[in-house]
Order: sequence, then C-alpha cells, then structure tokens
Amino acid sequence: MNKQHTSPAGGGRKAVFFRLIRYYFRYKWSVAAAFVLMLGSNLFALLGPWLSGEAVDAIAAEGGVDFAAVGTFCLYMALFYVASALFSYLLTAVMTLLSQRIIRSMRQDVFDKVLVLPLSLLDRMQPGDLINRISYDIDTVNASLSNDLLQAATSAVTVVGALIGMILVSPILLGAFALTIPVSVVVSLTRSRKMRPLFRRRSAALAQLNGYAEELVSGLPTIRAYSREEKMIEKFRERNRRTVDAYYEADYTGSLIGPAVNFVNNLGTVIISTAGAFLYLFELISLGDISSFLLYARRFSGPVNEYANILGEIQSALAAAERVFRLIDAPDEAPDPENAVVADDVRGELRFEHVRFAYDEGGDVIHDLSFTAHPGETIAIVGPTGAGKTTLVNLMMRFYDPQGGRITLDGRDIQTYTRKSLRAAFTMVLQDTWLFEGTVYENIAYGNEHATRADVERAARAAHLADFIESLPEGYGTRLQGGGALSKGQKQLMTIARAMLSPARMLILDEATSNVDTRTELFIHDAMETLRRGRTCFIIAHRLTTIQNADLILVVQGGDIVERGTHEELLARGGAYAAIYAAQFE
Repeated sequence: MNKQHTSPAGGGRKAVFFRLIRYYFRYKWSVAAAFVLMLGSNLFALLGPWLSGEAVDAIAAEGGVDFAAVGTFCLYMALFYVASALFSYLLTAVMTLLSQRIIRSMRQDVFDKVLVLPLSLLDRMQPGDLINRISYDIDTVNASLSNDLLQAATSAVTVVGALIGMILVSPILLGAFALTIPVSVVVSLTRSRKMRPLFRRRSAALAQLNGYAEELVSGLPTIRAYSREEKMIEKFRERNRRTVDAYYEADYTGSLIGPAVNFVNNLGTVIISTAGAFLYLFELISLGDISSFLLYARRFSGPVNEYANILGEIQSALAAAERVFRLIDAPDEAPDPENAVVADDVRGELRFEHVRFAYDEGGDVIHDLSFTAHPGETIAIVGPTGAGKTTLVNLMMRFYDPQGGRITLDGRDIQTYTRKSLRAAFTMVLQDTWLFEGTVYENIAYGNEHATRADVERAARAAHLADFIESLPEGYGTRLQGGGALSKGQKQLMTIARAMLSPARMLILDEATSNVDTRTELFIHDAMETLRRGRTCFIIAHRLTTIQNADLILVVQGGDIVERGTHEELLARGGAYAAIYAAQFE
C-alpha cells in the first residue's frame, strides 16, 4: 500500500484547481496574450447575433427589403466571424504552447521530487504507481490544460457576453429564459459532486493495474518456469475488470450530464419562442430582436452544455493532479543540519557504536551492534537472509538513520556530515546491476565524471571486460538499451569497472559476484584486490571464497554480531561461520 500524504492537494477541488492556476502564473505574459485573444475572439463572435437581428429587421422593413442595409450587415458579420476565427486560432496555438510549458514544469517538479524523497518512502511505493503519476496522471492534466480549461474559460466569457446581449435585446424574454438557468446549474453541480470520487477511484485503479503489469513483466521468466501463466492471466483479468468497472462508472456518470443539460436548454428555446411570439403579436418586440435573442440564448446555452460535457474530463484532471501534488508534497529527506560539514579528505575509519535500528514498529532489525573498520581494512559481513546485512549498508550511506547509538566516520558522527559528501565517500557494486541507456563508455565513466578514455579502458581491462567490449560493433561507443543485450555477468563486470574509476575511499560490495560464474569470479578476483587497495572495503557475500582474505569477518544473525574474526580464527572456533563454510564446501 502506498503511504498517503497530507498535503494542500488533499484540501478539496478548489485547492487543487488553484494549485494548477499557480503554474499558469509562471508564464504570465503568455497568459496575458491568451486572455486578450480570448476576449477578442468572443467579442467579434458575440457581435454576430446583433448584426443578424439588424439584417432580419432590414428584410422585414415596412417599406420593403433594404438590400443595401442587409448587404452591409452581412458583410460586417462575415468580417467579424473571420476575425473571431483568426483570434481563436491564435488562442489555440498560444494555449497549446502554454500547456506544454506548464506540463514540462510539472513533470520536472515531480522528477526533482523523486530524487529527494527518502528511501523509506520509495521502498513502500510500487514502481508502477510512481511511473503512472509521472506519465498517465500528468498526461491527463495536460489534456485538460490544453483543451478543457481553455474551453471552460472561453465558455465563461461567452456566457457573460451573451447575457449582456440578451439584456440589451429584451429583458422580458430574459426573464422567461431565466426559468431554465437554475435547473441547468443544479444539474451540473449535482452531478459534479458525484463525479470527482469516481475519477479518483479510476486513477487509483489504473495505477494498481500498471503496478501489477510491471510486476508480471519483470517476473515473466519465473512465471513461465513455474507454468503459472493461467493463474497470472486470471489475476490480471480480475484487476483489469475492476479497472474497466471504475472507468465505466466514472465515464457513464459524466456522460449523463450533457444530455440532461441539453434537454433543459432546448426547453428554454421553446419558452423563448413562445414568449417571443406573444410579444411580437402585441408589437412589443421585432422579428430581428427575437432572432438575435434566440442566437444569444443558444450562445448562452451552448457553453453551459459544453461545460457539462467537459466537466467529467476536468474532474478526471483534478483527480490526477491531486495524485501528482500528493507526490510533490511528500516530505523530503530530512535536511542536513545548518552546521553540517563536508566529508573531504576521508581516511576511511568507520565505527558502529551500539547501533539499534528498526524499519517500522514491527521490531528491531539491528539490536546493539558495534564494530570498527580501520582505514584500508576489508570487513566482510556474512549471515543468513534477513539477518540485517544490507541494512548496515543503508545505515552507512544514511539512506536510513538509526534509532539508537551512532555511526562515526573518521571520529565524527555521520549525521554531522552533508549527505551528498558522505555518500560521495563511498562507491558501490550491488547485486542488482543498473545500466542506463547510453554508450559503454558513458556507463563505465559514470563512476567518475573526470575520467578519460584511457581511464575507462584501463578499468575495463582490470575488470576483464576489454575483449568483450572490443568485440562489440562500435566498441566503447556501442549504445546500451539499459543493458538488455548483456548477460547478468557482463552487467556485473561493467558496474565493477565503473566502481574502479571512483575516487571514493570506501567501497561497498553487496553480493557483487552473485551474478558471475565461478570462472569469471576467478578472473575478477585480482581486479577486486586492486580495487580494494587503499580503501576501506565492506563486503556482503554468501560466497565465502570472496572474503577469505578479509581483515575482519562479522557473522550477523538476527540483527546481532554473533561472531567476529579472521577466516582462520572463525574456522578454528567451530561456530556459526564454520557451519556456513562446511555447508558450502564440504
């Protein structure tokens, strides 16, 4: 389950709407241009009904048809409608550009936020849900910004202009037409209140479906290996059905508004026509004024009907924006203290002093852990799965902070260092490799932005990758699509070469050879020795062959260090480490 965050986005529809409007004010000149174009387009369009009425009166004049007047009014109508269309075209272009700028800013805000979120929050968030907020939810907001909000704003100006036109033409007919206005408003507002939770549920259902699909795709080899295709298909079918039901309920409820409002508007036309006929019989209004009033009434009713039709999409966009803003408003990683210092000239002495840590209220993962890693030493950490080995890495890097005790680097509490400089003091090779879309050279050089081509080639040779890279079509310039074409062992070797380029004085190897075959492991053993030279190294490993030369081996079980010593000392002791060794080699 994703953690829900209290934020202004959760304060209601108005809070979300005004939050979106603030994005507009980042581009105030574009907004001003759009406002002027919108007023111009509507002003020219609203003059049309008045000119039409004058033309009708010129046709129905007592002395006969005034062709010159009719022609003049029709010419002005054509010119005004052309001008209105031109302004409308320019308005659409400006709004499209404006919406893309706003979405670019919003997407950048989300991505910037992800990079400063605490790892504890990201660990509880499904990757599919996170991607859904960055892509689908923001795209939904984009569609509303570029179309729906423009249409709503234009409709508001049209409604006000049409209302003024009707007042000027015939206040009496306006009184008759006003009988239907409250009904239209009540219908729209009533349905609007019902729609927002439905669209919020629709977005949540899609996020869950995307998260499950991402999980299935990543685990497809395992699913096929265990012949669970039918079971997974059935589970996906159930989630897909729930998503479709959520979509249907939201879209069906939204689609009911348009026909209902349209019926009320048509009823208003009937009332106007009837009242206008009686007024004309008593010579209280001209045919031209009736014609103008009907056109203004349609101008007034059209936007109301359009608003009813786009209301569903606006509600969907607000629900999507709410999810985006909740992510943006999530608490950042705790800031560095004001007096934090930069960890430079690190010697590499790391000390755990009675450290206690728990991920949640369920219980401590580490109870009372103490050890010291002296500069240049290699510390190996072994133990069963779930013993807390990787947790130690998270604590060293300050991805999490302990609830008790302290961790020091070169005699200073690591919480007094800036996080950026502290993490820069480490380089890591993890079990789960990460390669990005780029060239082989760029992926290896990622470990040191100042690395030269010679440095990269030297690291590749040390990691026994040079022959493989040179066999690629473009050598070091070969582009990798996230490493999809490489074996797990090749990916692991590339991350090892990357770590070799890092100037960091401390090294973390978290199951770094787990994806490498035994022959390749022997190849990189010497490279690892070179990599560790002069660095304080922490090795988390199941394969004991990689840690036999470690200066200190810590055996962790249940969050406690149950044994410590060298390889020979622990074997001679005949305890937990000896049992693990016997299980692997005897």
